[in-house]
Amino acid sequence: MAPSRDDEPGQPGARQTAERLAAGFARTAAERDLKGGTPKAERDLLRASGLLALSIPAAYGGLGASWRTTLDIVRVLAAADSSLAHVFGFHHLMLATVRLFGAPAQWESWFERTARHQWFWGNALNPLDERTISRTRGAWREFSGQKSFCSGALDSQMLIASAHDAETRAFLIAAVPTQRSGISIADDWDNIGQRQTDSGTVTFEKVRIEDHEILADPGPLSTPFACLRPLVAQLVLTNVYLGIAEAAFNDARHYTLHEARPWPGAQVASTGDDPYILGQYGEFWIGLEAARVLADRAADRLDAAWARDAALTHAERGQVALATATAKVSAARTGLDLCTRMFDVAGARATHGALRLDRHWRNLRTHTLHDPLAYKIREIGEWALKQTCPTPGFYS
Repeated sequence: MAPSRDDEPGQPGARQTAERLAAGFARTAAERDLKGGTPKAERDLLRASGLLALSIPAAYGGLGASWRTTLDIVRVLAAADSSLAHVFGFHHLMLATVRLFGAPAQWESWFERTARHQWFWGNALNPLDERTISRTRGAWREFSGQKSFCSGALDSQMLIASAHDAETRAFLIAAVPTQRSGISIADDWDNIGQRQTDSGTVTFEKVRIEDHEILADPGPLSTPFACLRPLVAQLVLTNVYLGIAEAAFNDARHYTLHEARPWPGAQVASTGDDPYILGQYGEFWIGLEAARVLADRAADRLDAAWARDAALTHAERGQVALATATAKVSAARTGLDLCTRMFDVAGARATHGALRLDRHWRNLRTHTLHDPLAYKIREIGEWALKQTCPTPGFYS
């Protein structure tokens, strides 16, 4: 099932592998949504597939895929199981974090070991949660406190963790082994959506952080290139949203064609001939097509900016940020509309609990609440009216 490196980087082998995985994930997604918890078997399939090395350059043992390809595969997985797509996408976001915030001596080694051992990276970086404090202990640092919304931390080999310096309040980010003494991960994620992302709490109890594990050269959001990190995060989520929307569309379409009954007043033999149903599907398709185009355009701009490396300018980065914000708003709005109105075209029987078609809305709504669209729209408005690019931050 592993993709071949003989393919053009990130080309058909990786996508075909993702499609095979997605087909299997889709068969059990509704049942696993009911159970919640850690999808250990499915995570192990991702490990065995080789796709955890997808975004790692070939020089370090990876598949060397572009961001366009990596994000496309996030979308493929999200159409089958948005929880697995979330942790897969965040794994590659964590790899991007060490590349953008760390020195070559750090990320080259981590890339090689990740590709060789198929490590899964998890997230314990939450800039809005300031409960974790860092203190200097001679030649090393100590992290103590808690972090919430730590997606993919359970069953990971490495964590990206953040803390604030006890004295200066400087924001610090480190890459540490998940099994490091003093790190404990709670199985306490029980939200209405994204139920198998393990986005719960990580506790740090006097965790020793070595100097070479701190990502300080160049450090968080310190250069235009380093400021691509939040845009990678935003585009991972954009493609998760889009995958969810595509799944909702496909489920609604199947139900309309094979299960739904025509409304008596429609005077048609089949629900598929109802003009009002057809009109809604036309609206769904227009929204999906627009969101796809915007997401792909933003991914292409990210790739172009990534290739610029240290030469990237603030203005160039700003254009990627605008494309990303536009794509994210489009995908979120289209997805929320489709995940709600899918029941209008499927009918009352589609609300049967065993189908769990409501999971699409629950998954998407859980995600979209973490980063309010209103602020993205305001950033877009600042550009549209004043030609002002978004100010870099962990959400912009």
